[in-house]
Amino acid sequence: MHENLVIVESPAKAKTIEKFLGKGFVVTSSMGHIRDLEKKDFGIDIENKFNPRYIVSPDKKKVVAELKKLAKGAEMVWLASDEDREGEAIAWHLKEVLKLKPENTKRIVFHEITKEAITRAVENPRSIDVNLVNAQQARRVLDRIVGFEVSPVLWKKVEPSLSAGRVQSVAVRLIVEREREIRNFKSESWFRVNGFFLAPDKNGKIIELKAELSKKFKTWEEANTFLEKCKTAEFNVDDVVKKPGKRSPAAPFTTSTLQQEASRKMGFSVSQTMAVAQKLYESGKITYMRTDSVNLSGLAINTAKQKITSLHGEKYVKIRKYKTKAKGAQEAHEAIRPTYMDTESVAGTSQEQRLYELIWKRTIASQMADAKLEKTTVSISISNAAEKFVASGEVLIFDGFLRVYIESTDEENSNGTGLNGQAIIPPLKTNDKLQLTSAVATERFSQRPARYTEASLVKRLEELGIGRPSTYAPTITTIQNRNYVVKEERTGDERKYIVLSLKNNEITKQTKSEITGAEKNKLSPTDIGTVVNDFLVDNFDLIMDYNFTASVEAEFDDIADGKKVWNEMLDKFYKPFHGRVENALKNAERSNGERILGEDPKTGKPVSVKIGRYGPFAQIGVVSDEEGAEKPTFASLRGGLNLETITLEEALELFKLPRDLGEYEDKKVVVAIGRFGPYVRHDSKFVSLNKDYDPFTVELETAIELIEAKREKDRKAIISVFDEEPELRVLNGRWGPYISYKKKNYKIPKTTKAEELKLDDCLKIIKEAPEPKPRRGRKK
Repeated sequence: MHENLVIVESPAKAKTIEKFLGKGFVVTSSMGHIRDLEKKDFGIDIENKFNPRYIVSPDKKKVVAELKKLAKGAEMVWLASDEDREGEAIAWHLKEVLKLKPENTKRIVFHEITKEAITRAVENPRSIDVNLVNAQQARRVLDRIVGFEVSPVLWKKVEPSLSAGRVQSVAVRLIVEREREIRNFKSESWFRVNGFFLAPDKNGKIIELKAELSKKFKTWEEANTFLEKCKTAEFNVDDVVKKPGKRSPAAPFTTSTLQQEASRKMGFSVSQTMAVAQKLYESGKITYMRTDSVNLSGLAINTAKQKITSLHGEKYVKIRKYKTKAKGAQEAHEAIRPTYMDTESVAGTSQEQRLYELIWKRTIASQMADAKLEKTTVSISISNAAEKFVASGEVLIFDGFLRVYIESTDEENSNGTGLNGQAIIPPLKTNDKLQLTSAVATERFSQRPARYTEASLVKRLEELGIGRPSTYAPTITTIQNRNYVVKEERTGDERKYIVLSLKNNEITKQTKSEITGAEKNKLSPTDIGTVVNDFLVDNFDLIMDYNFTASVEAEFDDIADGKKVWNEMLDKFYKPFHGRVENALKNAERSNGERILGEDPKTGKPVSVKIGRYGPFAQIGVVSDEEGAEKPTFASLRGGLNLETITLEEALELFKLPRDLGEYEDKKVVVAIGRFGPYVRHDSKFVSLNKDYDPFTVELETAIELIEAKREKDRKAIISVFDEEPELRVLNGRWGPYISYKKKNYKIPKTTKAEELKLDDCLKIIKEAPEPKPRRGRKK
């Protein structure tokens, strides 16, 4: 018998909380969501000898029984799941499944795991907020309605095993539409002119001053005409303007801004950021990491002030209270910050240390003084032209918060703001004469829209009001796992540009080259993602509408505030939605993204591309039911090609495979592309070609090297063979040694040395091996 039982979600959180509670409290974890009994394992520790409360048991009934036993032996049960809607729903389901009595059950919430926060929560318990539970319930039910009803339509009308989701499908739409913007973008060029002048600095030393012409020219001829004028022109300072400037720090982190900044500064994926932040929260190092709020508590602000004063002095302190701008910010009431502001670093993995440092710096900087700048702009007149050169620069007068932290942007490669004083303007006055040493006209190009990174996609979803802090990471993970979207790197393309230079009264013209379009970790839609998106837009425009998805989030907020009834909201949505599903099943045309590219010059047959069971492919000819009709030929699309942009010439190139490279050991060597990618075939054996080898250009010599390398690898994989049973082999595999027999694999016990196994030992292991579990498939 114990006085108090505290139930939280995870063992890590339980271990941290237990440190702050006195005697009479037992802390355990439900390790998952009670409501998901049919979906996933959850449990408490019932097997660990050292602490019988933190090991997950796969036996769900046993876990529930153990939780009930613990709850029955407690005078009071404290439900301490997270403070957001999902946490509230977990608490409610625990109460229902464990049949907890209201008089013996209390709900406590806290946004940081510290002794003060836990003590305050225990002193101020509340009942379960049914409105929050209903809001979460409404989200789950609506999302399942969309997924369960639309996905079967995709199976029938596009391809089997596809899925749709209320938020995931809209996220894919954003990426598809951005890709089409990029493909349709027509770059325009112009010429930018920079002049370089000599002027004395404050010490009398002659330095170079760079200024940009106020006008851009459309053609090199126009730029050349201007440079000709500069040969005989005089240049005078027309105006000098000095203005004080400032930069203010960014607000403390929300879930969205933390995901964005961790991506920009450290290259973390969105899911990686949330996993690391979860560990920091559960170990009591940061506040709750799923929040829309930028607010800081009074205690956090005061401790930040003390820390800033001790590190940098009082002049660096400026107390700020930020207001949340995000639409429908949820009920987590504080930004993500360190639990103890005086702790600059923490123990843990490298990732945990780096993310904590980022959070600490951002929080501290938010309470620091503005950076003070002096901005100087100089206009330079040209005696024989109406245009003017303009030079501008910044000098950092007081670094303020920049001493600690500078926020990154998605355009990190753009020109800087001169915060380190690199663009220093010499002390000039009106009518000062300047000497032009050179002028350069460089051809520049308009930039196409940028593909989304995970961070910029989160930012866009938040701007549109789609999703909430808890949904960003799983949404982005899901669309990649479903192969609707891929994260890619592009090496870019070479682009020529013209440079005109005026120096020593002579103009020279050069053609230079640069790489454009190089990208890293950018999100692109796959062909199947594009086809699914187009089908959903055509047939389910309501759920694919950005405004609708955002308005649904607002309705969830209304339910959380008690302004709407959750099942009435779902009923209003379901009836018209179900009608669209029925209509799509009955009337929608089957979609495979097919495009007719033209005719094969050799046969005159049509050439097309489309989506098939194993991905996108090209086809020569048509399928006919007539007896004796010639069957079409097929070829898989190679990497870098897609249904919307592939040309007839590129498609015909694909049919050059399989290629006969010649013979090796009196047997043919053939290269081709199959379901799992390009490969070399020799003597009925296959060798995969990685991305370093192009199946259209690989030669026999290289293929032989790959064949021999594969043979060597296979030889090393063989531990034992038996003449009496040729089909039985003991092999080294990726996960350790195993037995292969009659196209089935069998595990070797860890305590057994594979190299010492005899035939009888192997047969015994095979005989005693458990029957393999049947593979789960989609229900018909």
